[in-house]
Amino acid sequence: MAQKQEPLLIKRYASRRLYNTETSDYVTLDDIAGFVRDGREVQIIDLKSGDDLTRQYLLQIVAEHESRGESVLPVDVLTDLVRAYTTQAQSIVPQFLAASFEMLRDGQSKVMGNLDAMGHPLAKMPGFDAMQAQQEAFMKAMMSSLPGAAPGSDDNEDGDKPEAGSKEELDAIKKQLADLQKKLSGMG
Repeated sequence: MAQKQEPLLIKRYASRRLYNTETSDYVTLDDIAGFVRDGREVQIIDLKSGDDLTRQYLLQIVAEHESRGESVLPVDVLTDLVRAYTTQAQSIVPQFLAASFEMLRDGQSKVMGNLDAMGHPLAKMPGFDAMQAQQEAFMKAMMSSLPGAAPGSDDNEDGDKPEAGSKEELDAIKKQLADLQKKLSGMG
């Protein structure tokens, strides 16, 4: 089994320039997006304070893609995310998003596996493997940037267990997602 690769360490200098410690050169947000698309984990650290800025920069990359018309997030989803920061839902939204992306990733893997097993023409298309790797890297990057994304983590950021009502709501959502996944896998 392959050992997990260490994250690529990017240091942010006071001048806001980003420095790739592996290649000893400066990089841009587009370069960082490329590393993530290629399946590489990145960690961006402020050189002076030592603060982890990874989340901030990944969100900035997403915002730039969205502003260029490369929309992935519908307006209603963005609206719900904004609401989640100001409501009781804040405690369950990260777990819901993490579970949703995990199920999407698992479902996608099953579909791709079924296509490979069936000898589907798409599987033989040039660039199909690269596209599949890019999608997996995107999903991995999205999952790692979400709070509570660690498998089996039911704790919120304060380390407390969610309220009973929140846990029940999360369990109901997980059940609905599992039912949907079963329906989708039955189609393939």
